Amino acid sequence: MTYVVTELCVDCKYTDCAAVCPVEAFHDLPDRLYINPDTCIDCDACVPECPVEAIFADTTLPEHFQEWLALNAEAENYPTITGKVPALHGPGCSGPPEG
Repeated sequence: MTYVVTELCVDCKYTDCAAVCPVEAFHDLPDRLYINPDTCIDCDACVPECPVEAIFADTTLPEHFQEWLALNAEAENYPTITGKVPALHGPGCSGPPEG
């Protein structure tokens, strides 16, 4: 099993999840994060940290987010992120504003 970041993260890039990941499985894109399925140890630490509820276990991934399994599998092509940085609350974000 692995965890998957979905489109709910796009333009709402909060990095609280990356800061609690014990194995540095998160990778940083300009407008979102991905979880590397080869690094993820299925610990579930990231899920409660995501304020926009963008992270799902692959076994409970809603059907309309299935394409995100393949997208997250590309994570290794992007830099690893291990700490919390200021959130991106871009125009497509419907999550909580930074404040």
